[in-house]
Amino acid sequence: MRAELYNWRYESLAEQLSKEMKKRYFEVFVVHSKEELLETVKSIIPEGVSVSNGGSLTLTETGILDLLRSGNYVYYDRASAQTSQERKEIELKSFTVDYYLSSANAITSDGKLVFLDGNGNRVAAILYGPKNVVIIASVNKVVDDVENARRRLQFISPMNSKRLNLETPCTKIGYCVDCNNNQRICNYFVTVESSARQPGRIKVILTTFESGL
Repeated sequence: MRAELYNWRYESLAEQLSKEMKKRYFEVFVVHSKEELLETVKSIIPEGVSVSNGGSLTLTETGILDLLRSGNYVYYDRASAQTSQERKEIELKSFTVDYYLSSANAITSDGKLVFLDGNGNRVAAILYGPKNVVIIASVNKVVDDVENARRRLQFISPMNSKRLNLETPCTKIGYCVDCNNNQRICNYFVTVESSARQPGRIKVILTTFESGL
């Protein structure tokens, strides 16, 4: 019964959220399984085009990174970098790709996308550069408003810091503090209100199953 109720809630939420996001000129897709997600990404991104991505647990968990590494795309993979300089060069090349993939850290109930970044390369590419941006996010990331998005980020940031093996205060105590540590990932808080200047450039795939943090 619990699973059925969550499925009902997430599907209802995705349906309503899709309407709100389309008002903001996002192109929106709703998927209900990992298999459907992969097929939807394949339908959006033609083979042979250039692609890259921001850091994301969602992309790893759902098999999207494996798809990008399949050989069917020109993939700028920063994980393949051998040095920090090579990694920086790949990140800069990501601004020129046909499709840039990422997840969102939170989505407001009225359709705004919220991101929190450490280095800024991910949010910078989402805002400007790549011809298309594909955001994949579970509806378990939906919050009432931007202020609640900030609270959600304070909750998940220690877990992301732990996942990345960072030496920050939150990885020691388990909760967020406004630290000045040079490894902190809470540096760039960005809200994308609309894609009105470039309708459809940002494509959002809402999943009704949970993924990421």
